[in-house]
Amino acid sequence: MNQSNVYIWLCGIMMVWGLNVVAVKVLVEQFDPVAMTSLRIFVAGVGVLLVLAFMKKWRMPSMSELGLITLISLFNVVGHHYFLAIGLKQTSAVNTGLILGLIPILTAISAMVFLKAKMTPLKLLGIIVGFMGVALVVMAGQQDAFSIAMGDLYILLAAVVQAISFVLIKKTSTDMGILLLTGWMMIIGSFFLMVISFVTEPNGYATLLNGEMYHYAVFFASALLATSVGHMIYNNAIRMIGPSESAVFTNLNLLFSLTGAAVILNESLYVEQLLGFLFIVMGVISGSGAIDHWIRSRRTRRTALLERAYRERKK
Repeated sequence: MNQSNVYIWLCGIMMVWGLNVVAVKVLVEQFDPVAMTSLRIFVAGVGVLLVLAFMKKWRMPSMSELGLITLISLFNVVGHHYFLAIGLKQTSAVNTGLILGLIPILTAISAMVFLKAKMTPLKLLGIIVGFMGVALVVMAGQQDAFSIAMGDLYILLAAVVQAISFVLIKKTSTDMGILLLTGWMMIIGSFFLMVISFVTEPNGYATLLNGEMYHYAVFFASALLATSVGHMIYNNAIRMIGPSESAVFTNLNLLFSLTGAAVILNESLYVEQLLGFLFIVMGVISGSGAIDHWIRSRRTRRTALLERAYRERKK
């Protein structure tokens, strides 16, 4: 992947991630959610480390790095995937995809809290519009007063803890590359999820024997394609074009999860969900800082052009 085709790769991985919401919904309906998730994340982590071993970039973490990896994995892997799994058991894939679309906005909020990032009027507007979109999503299909389903709340918590983990990754320093860090986070986090499964799902791993062939095909596609390859591509894209521009592509993730849930799972689409989708897209573009980044880039380019023109006139 190079600078010229990074956008094509991002579009592709957003399609995979959008459909992965549908895939995980299928899996949690068939298997106990935490047991399935722990094994899925373990397989994904092994996949990342095998790729790095092939590239001769694999190594064991030091003791200090192990503590850091464990801390981040509690948010990025354990918290995020636990809440995602049990939330998907209680809500629709449509709502899940839309609520997870808030992650860029929640990451911007976390950066303001923990990294003292600057709040701008456009970011504030985006945050407000994004949460208005989520309010519309959780109201979808309700005939009575406003209420929040527990499944929707769990998905929101999954988005919050992942946003915090992104800030922790940026705030902490380590000599480990982001891909190596990601692989070990998955391995360590999956063991925590296994412990949670043994406590909360006594027969959880036994249910993994009750699937059909297509369930296992979906399982390995989700683990290896969406989680392993997906994270490696996205993390590399962030390095090449920056987090703000990469965040804009998450809107495609929303579109594919919405379409996949409606077409593959035959889930109902309500007007409130479609309006919520539009609000979240607008909120992400503004609240993630993408518009601020675009404005700064234009000003920088214009200033550079003016300076070059001035130097040429002086010759």
